[in-house]
Amino acid sequence: MEKLLEAVHLKKYFKTPHGMLHAVDDVSFSVEKGKTVGIVGESGCGKSTLGRTLIHLLESTDGKIYFHGEDITRVDAHQLHKLRENMQIIFQDPFSSLNPRMTTSETIEEPLKLTKRYSSSEIQEIAAKMMETVGLDERLRHAYPHELDGGRRQRIGIARALILNPEFVVCDEPVSALDVSIQAQILNLMQDLQEERGFTYVFITHDLSVVRHISDEICVMYLGQMIEKCGAKELFENPIHPYTKALLSAIPVPDIHIQRKRIILKGEITSPVEPKPGCRFAARCPYCKEECSEPQVLTDMGGGHLAACIRAKEING
Repeated sequence: MEKLLEAVHLKKYFKTPHGMLHAVDDVSFSVEKGKTVGIVGESGCGKSTLGRTLIHLLESTDGKIYFHGEDITRVDAHQLHKLRENMQIIFQDPFSSLNPRMTTSETIEEPLKLTKRYSSSEIQEIAAKMMETVGLDERLRHAYPHELDGGRRQRIGIARALILNPEFVVCDEPVSALDVSIQAQILNLMQDLQEERGFTYVFITHDLSVVRHISDEICVMYLGQMIEKCGAKELFENPIHPYTKALLSAIPVPDIHIQRKRIILKGEITSPVEPKPGCRFAARCPYCKEECSEPQVLTDMGGGHLAACIRAKEING
């Protein structure tokens, strides 16, 4: 399969009064065309920063980003304008991501107007078809965001992101602010559109049940670093990294007769500001030993299952 997007040793640091905050630190992964890669981890792990850096909403500190094999790490305004048509984002909050002074149709039509390639009648026709595609009734064309519920607002966000038929879409927790029943509708809609139009997704979430449902491959992040990467089914059946095991143990089970052993993490979370070399999970890891103070790198544990844990083989037998 063709690699649509690839990040190589990508870094994004932020300056603070106490030093550099390592939000994304030496992350490497790729996304195949037409596939979905899930990025999971607890709040503050850097997954949203990673997604925004990939599409140049934030500029990287170091590393490389390739799109169709072309280096897009540093682009000028003209190149960025062209990239925007092929790389889009669906934001987490369906209310704050919409302009409160723009109607549904104005919001969806805006990307088409910015290209300056379509006539007014073409813009209205394309926007009307997209509204129908994402399940927005024609009567809502002149509605403002405050007049709509969360599910409809998120459908507007999806329509706006997909109106130009981008190849690559970052989905930044697009269903976390919605009710469970609406979540299912939005996820099914996104999968149907991917199948129909061949979209490629990076799906960012902290909800492991959601990421299992939608992803082909899953990457687990912890304090700015990628610590495990493999196929979605493989991750749930055979987690290797101690942090991934703890995450999976926290998933609620809908059967009261099944008793799952919950792994409770203890210890202090390492500061992401000027972190020391070595495993950043070590302070909370029940298997930590002296060798964990050495730098950890993603290593193939067999069958393309990558994990950044020096003791992984010993822990997993």
